[in-house]
Amino acid sequence: MKSYLALVGTSLLVACSTVPSQQTATQPVELRFVAEVNGQSFECGQSYKNIGTTRSTMTPTDFRMFVSQVHLMTAEGKAVPVQLVQDNTWQLEGIALLDFENGQGPCRNGTPPMNTVVRGTAPAGQYTGVKLTVGVPFERNHGDPTVAPAPLSSTAMFWTWQGGYKFLKFDTATSGRPIQSAKPAADGGGNASGFSVHLGSTMCASPSRTQAPTACQNPNRIDVTLTDFDLKKNQVVVDIGRVLAGSNVDVNAPKTSPGCMSFPKDADCPPIMNAMGLPYDGKAPSGPQQFIMKR
Repeated sequence: MKSYLALVGTSLLVACSTVPSQQTATQPVELRFVAEVNGQSFECGQSYKNIGTTRSTMTPTDFRMFVSQVHLMTAEGKAVPVQLVQDNTWQLEGIALLDFENGQGPCRNGTPPMNTVVRGTAPAGQYTGVKLTVGVPFERNHGDPTVAPAPLSSTAMFWTWQGGYKFLKFDTATSGRPIQSAKPAADGGGNASGFSVHLGSTMCASPSRTQAPTACQNPNRIDVTLTDFDLKKNQVVVDIGRVLAGSNVDVNAPKTSPGCMSFPKDADCPPIMNAMGLPYDGKAPSGPQQFIMKR
């Protein structure tokens, strides 16, 4: 009996010694975003000169975007996922909504709350870069926003079940295209005139606009990697002025939505999609994206 008890005791000791004494250490992550227009801070009510090919003056009315699949990069090039804080407002699963407008002045159709930080945790360690995607993952992109939890409950950032969410929503009045109405038929809400950049998936295979697709021919998600990025010092800069640099924002291609809303065969889209590093109508971008940089 004594031998049996000794054996059992030894087995228990071995078993207990294999139980981890503590969980893997983590560190908080705060990824700060700054919205700009040609290097100037984005603010509702501010007008910006020298925009696009006609050096137009524009007064923005909206600026919001979704980011997802946020990772930190090690010096060896390994991508480590950031577990986002589930705050029931701006972040859900691996998706975050950034909102740079404040619902004031020309942005009166927006919302007063703003959000410019992505928050989460990652394994403790040394990181030298950031990797993220502008967009909503396919499995979360097509559904009913009226029953979705925040931030996917934002109907202002949604097209249809078929098309999904607007990954990027930027609206503005310009010298040649002032705002005249608030309900264009082409986009289901927003600016009837003005100039817009609405990025989202297109050519999505579905029987109707109210049914989720099985795939999208043009996913239109922007993958971004920022190297030599110090989380304590650097910020992620999103500059819509660089996106509009090759566009005439004072005119609109006939019989198309105002500005570029990602739909095929829109003459206003090639320079904009190219600046975001995305293919358009079968043509690859001429270089890397110019929309998101670091500071």
